[in-house]
Amino acid sequence: MATAMAAASPFLGRNSFHVRKTSFKRCTHNSDIGFSIKAIFWGPRKAVDPTKLELSLEDFTLTDLGFKEDTTDFDKARKLSVCVVSSISEVSPDEWDACSLDAAGPEKYNPFLTHGFLSSLEESGCAVKETGWVPQHIVARDDCDNVLGVVPLYLKSHSYGEYVFDHSWADAYYSYGARYYPKLQCCVPFTPVTGPRILVRNTNYRDQVFDILVSALIALTVKFQASSLHITFPSANEWGKLKEKGFLQRIGMQYHWKNRNYKSFDEFLMDMKQSKRKNIRQERKKISVQNLTMRRLRGYEIKAKHWDTFYKFYRNTTDNKWGSAYLTRDFFHNMASKMGDQVLLVIAEEGDEFVAGALNLIGGDTLYGRLWGCLPRAYYPSLHFEACYYQAIEAAIELNLDKVEAGAQGEHKIQRGYLPVTTYSCHYILDDDFRKVISDFVVREKAQLELVMKLLQESGPFKDNVV
Repeated sequence: MATAMAAASPFLGRNSFHVRKTSFKRCTHNSDIGFSIKAIFWGPRKAVDPTKLELSLEDFTLTDLGFKEDTTDFDKARKLSVCVVSSISEVSPDEWDACSLDAAGPEKYNPFLTHGFLSSLEESGCAVKETGWVPQHIVARDDCDNVLGVVPLYLKSHSYGEYVFDHSWADAYYSYGARYYPKLQCCVPFTPVTGPRILVRNTNYRDQVFDILVSALIALTVKFQASSLHITFPSANEWGKLKEKGFLQRIGMQYHWKNRNYKSFDEFLMDMKQSKRKNIRQERKKISVQNLTMRRLRGYEIKAKHWDTFYKFYRNTTDNKWGSAYLTRDFFHNMASKMGDQVLLVIAEEGDEFVAGALNLIGGDTLYGRLWGCLPRAYYPSLHFEACYYQAIEAAIELNLDKVEAGAQGEHKIQRGYLPVTTYSCHYILDDDFRKVISDFVVREKAQLELVMKLLQESGPFKDNVV
């Protein structure tokens, strides 16, 4: 593979990465992996069975850093055991959430990393073996049985529901008679939201536990005979640390809205260029002209009937986009019962009829826009922009949140105040030859994406004096 070449285009279609056929050899440190094909990207999303493996990975000794006598029980630990669990239900919600909260910090609280959200995906049949998402979460406990770290991890037989596209990588493996699947995916399923992925308690051993968990991830990749390990949408800090551990670095792009201490939506509009401000006002006026009423519901205000109807909207969206309905009706009910006031549902009503909606989750400093849908065969001009973008901005201002993340893709967001920002992913490729080719590809992709982002920033919708 030394002479293999990747295509120059950074864009993420299936033909964005090609390999010219040359001689192929296996890497030496993974030479026990055969070439039988378990699954390929365009095949059915069949489940994979994890390799038979002892649940306990390894025990580690934590280095004594000379702590004082008044340290907590967490800081008195000397041993760390690392194991794999096949369901998040095997970890208590309190222990998982303590790791998640410490990893992000209270001000950056991320609702998607909570036990409530992740368990809802498993319990409702969304992220399970039958859909090609085999939970293989990593848990680190000290010698007092305290959970010091967890990692949300899945063994996968396909590349659906990830939002960091590696389909062309799978094609390249397949063209050489090698297998790309199964692979390991560290992420929040179906959720392109940035946040920490190696969730560690805030103890004096924090850095050691982080390093041990990363080592366990790599060891598990080898034990499962997986082609690769992917950590998608990690924090920028993790992204930097993981480069030192041998991970390839990749970037992506999303569009986020930034709150500049606005007191109202009109104050936000005054920062826009006149033409953009006029366009937004015209779009918002169309809502009342169509006799539509917008409402924002939270927690207990959202009834079962809302979720049943919203699920129909969600299915209408996926069907129209030739997409896959990753989420089940039960997921929405289950998630809402666990997440409470962290859930914000924007609804549009025509008279007494619920005609469209947008699902958001509320974090420590961010409003996360996730899903949108409307009645089948219905068309309401500008309603998508109102429900997904303008209502989210108003809610963020009211809640004094720092930003709105409105999901993946969509250059149309720019003229509505959402600017391009960098997202991150890390990739550990076991095969040396494929690793080199993919490394060259992500370097070229990064250069082109950075140029695109610079051009988009320079042609943004805000006045020149707005930073």
